[in-house]
Amino acid sequence: MAEIREIEGGVTAARGFWAAATEAGIKYKNRKDMAMVYSKTPCRIAGTFTSNVVKAACVLWDKEIVNSSDYGHAIVVNAGIANACTGQQGLDYCRQTAETTAKLLGVQPEEVLVASTGVIGMQLPMDRILKGVEGLHKSLGNDRQSALDAASAIMTTDTHSKEVAVTFQVGGKEVTLGGMCKGSGMIHPNMCTMLGFLTTDLAISKELLQEALRKDVQDTYNMVSVDGDTSTNDTLLLLANGEAGNPLITEKNEDYETFAAALNYVNTKLAKMMAGDGEGATALIETKVVNAPTKEEAKILAKSVICSSLTKAAIYGHDANWGRILCALGYSGVTFNPEAIELYFQSEAGTIQIFKDGVATDYSEEEAGKILSGPEVRILVDMKSGKESACAWGCDLTYDYVKINADYRS
Repeated sequence: MAEIREIEGGVTAARGFWAAATEAGIKYKNRKDMAMVYSKTPCRIAGTFTSNVVKAACVLWDKEIVNSSDYGHAIVVNAGIANACTGQQGLDYCRQTAETTAKLLGVQPEEVLVASTGVIGMQLPMDRILKGVEGLHKSLGNDRQSALDAASAIMTTDTHSKEVAVTFQVGGKEVTLGGMCKGSGMIHPNMCTMLGFLTTDLAISKELLQEALRKDVQDTYNMVSVDGDTSTNDTLLLLANGEAGNPLITEKNEDYETFAAALNYVNTKLAKMMAGDGEGATALIETKVVNAPTKEEAKILAKSVICSSLTKAAIYGHDANWGRILCALGYSGVTFNPEAIELYFQSEAGTIQIFKDGVATDYSEEEAGKILSGPEVRILVDMKSGKESACAWGCDLTYDYVKINADYRS
């Protein structure tokens, strides 16, 4: 399989993609809060969306486009107001945004996707939104700064922007895949992420693009949990404009597998960035389950630990409270022999075994505390009952999480 090489960049890294950001004053002051991603060349589009029954108007708009449109050209994103629980008016506002964007770009409204993030239940201030679209159109650029500005503009409670880009060879051509995402709270995806936007110059059929994305989110964004809350607005969109000039991928051959590996690399990086930037977080937590009987059981076990508030609080306190991990494994729904498994804590400070043969090992609390004090902590669970593995990601639970969410709406 071809080498995947990480490069500096985001949504403008791939050929033919432009981006922009502008200050529309939707909720925030003195910061950019709208972004646009655009390709003049028509793009194949794929998407995955929230499993929440309560879906934002923009999710309903985008799902229809992904399902029924052959091509797309642009994505318009606003931060501050979610356009969720806004009824027919919210859907009408999606169409107005798409129509204004389409007119400026010379495309069709059904080729413009929209996304929103922020407070639920408020109507969008359309005078500011439409003025923002005009500002975005005027400032479109295909340079590095344009991508950086777009990634920053879509943030809400995020503490930093999240981007990644890679290159790889397909059919003798260099292909680039880049992306950005936002997400810090209300993250417990059962489809993808909070908001994520991926761009590639790969030539690939729409069917295989959608299949690759749908499959990959199961092992990346779906394995993230910050707080157990699944958003109304979760949206992940992938645009492919074919400008790399590779032979069109229409079957699951080696070229497809190379792309799938690159997609997994980008999505894993972005998913971990989200988990590590959870609201109020001081540490990224990874739970890795190895030697499980099945892949599905490994995923269930890993996510059960990541979703445990007590475990998350213990990591924040640098407390090697392994009983909370055993408890989370035990109520996961997977049947296993507790006396067979082994538990370890790992970080840049080292590795320590904490549980074996059904009891605690004779470990040093001081050493364990040092390991748990790192910015990235891994909980390694060896099930000793198979060959399958899975990773899940989250963050510690801190006082600041409550502070941030106690007054988020006001």
